[in-house]
Amino acid sequence: MQQAIKTIHLLLPYHLGSVNCYLIETDTGYILIDTGGSNKRTDLERELASAGCKPGNLKLIVITHGDFDHTGNARYLREKYGTKIAIHPDDAGMLERGDMFWNRKKGNMLIRLLAPLLFGFTKSNRSQPDLSIEDGYDLSEYGFDAQVLSLPGHSKKITDNSTGAARFHTLVVCARRATTRIAPAVRFPMRDADCVAIERPELTNVMSV
Repeated sequence: MQQAIKTIHLLLPYHLGSVNCYLIETDTGYILIDTGGSNKRTDLERELASAGCKPGNLKLIVITHGDFDHTGNARYLREKYGTKIAIHPDDAGMLERGDMFWNRKKGNMLIRLLAPLLFGFTKSNRSQPDLSIEDGYDLSEYGFDAQVLSLPGHSKKITDNSTGAARFHTLVVCARRATTRIAPAVRFPMRDADCVAIERPELTNVMSV
C-alpha cells in the first residue's frame, strides 16, 4: 500500500500563525507527525476522525521538535488513543518539563514565563516520551517504510566547528520509496533561518510542518 498523507492545518492562539501536522495512513494503522497546540485539540481530533484514525489504530506520534505548538496534544492523544510518543533525546526535556528553552539559550525570562501561557501548555500536557529516536531510526515497525533524519532545526544549539555558525536540532521523516519528506518550518522568533543550509542528499521536496 502507498501511504496516504493527510495535512492537518491548525491555527495558533492570539493570531501567532499556524502549524501543520501530518497523518500518515499505513497498512497497520496511522502515524501522526506533530500534534499542534492544545488550543486546537477539538479541531485536531475532528480531522483525525474524518481520516479514520481513532483510539487503537494510532500507532505512533513522532515529534519533530519540542516546541509547544508541536507537542501540545501529545500526552492527551497517548492517553486517549493508546499510542506512543517518540522524540529526539535532545528535545525530550522540553516535553517533560514544559520548557521551550530547556536546551536553548535561556533568553528573556518574561518570554520563558509567558510562552506556556500563550500556547496553553500546562502541567497536564507534560509527558515522558515512550521512544527516543535519533538519526536513522527505522519506522517500518509501524508500517511506514521510512527513517528519521536528524538535522539542524529549531531547538538544541550546536556550533559548527568549521564555520562557527549556530545550528539547531530537528527531525525529518524521510520516506524511502517516495519523494515526500516531512520537516518543520523555520520561523521567527527563534531566528534559525540560516540553520537549514545543510547538505543531505535525502532532503528534496521538503514539506514544511
